[in-house]
Amino acid sequence: MLKKTKKTQVIDDFRVHASDTGSAAVQVALLTEQIKQLTKHLKKHVKDNHSRYGLLKMVAKRKKFLDYLKRTDEPAHKNILKKLELKK
Repeated sequence: MLKKTKKTQVIDDFRVHASDTGSAAVQVALLTEQIKQLTKHLKKHVKDNHSRYGLLKMVAKRKKFLDYLKRTDEPAHKNILKKLELKK
């Protein structure tokens, strides 16, 4: 779970317009932050399979958003991959 300050910071960094809180780019950024936190948790708690399942669902959801961005807005897709340092 992201803290409110971290979440607002991520939204401010990736939003498309002033009142944007749910565009694909923002959702990819939020999911990436959650994935980073959960990965850190799973390195410490190796046998936490319930959280591992949640991590896999988040990764799949992020991939769907990235595929959508690639189909609809190629420059935004490349930009977000570069900003978040994701491979693709």
